[in-house]
Amino acid sequence: MEHFMRAALDQARQGLAEGGIPIGSVLVHRGVILGRGRNRRVQLGSAVLHGGIDALDNSGRHEASIYRESVLYTTLSPCAMCSGAILLFGIPKVVVGENQTYMGEEALLRSRGVEVEVLQSSECIDMLQAFIAASPALWHEDIGE
Repeated sequence: MEHFMRAALDQARQGLAEGGIPIGSVLVHRGVILGRGRNRRVQLGSAVLHGGIDALDNSGRHEASIYRESVLYTTLSPCAMCSGAILLFGIPKVVVGENQTYMGEEALLRSRGVEVEVLQSSECIDMLQAFIAASPALWHEDIGE
């Protein structure tokens, strides 16, 4: 698990270096990373490219059975949009770097049978909180406030 959360953190750092919001994700199937992604709303002028959505998009097309055997690692608790994609594709487990900075739709995911594991990683917390302190307007835009 450490390896995969590190990969998600690497995506978050890359997004920050590109001038974006530091949230990263990886989609893992049977110990192999299928897709890596980061929040690229700023970089691409996108309304929807959150980290989880980008990782799913970058994983390419797969049969439903692949998603049902996969795990999504994400540095931040999944928002409603990313949670909807998790439910749509039947991803059974999500490993969350942190949910102190932002609490997404974990209760919804759990109510629908998704296993949600929260690590409370200080690296994830510190990176996002520093970003929010430096760019509060951009953060509020990203979460729809």
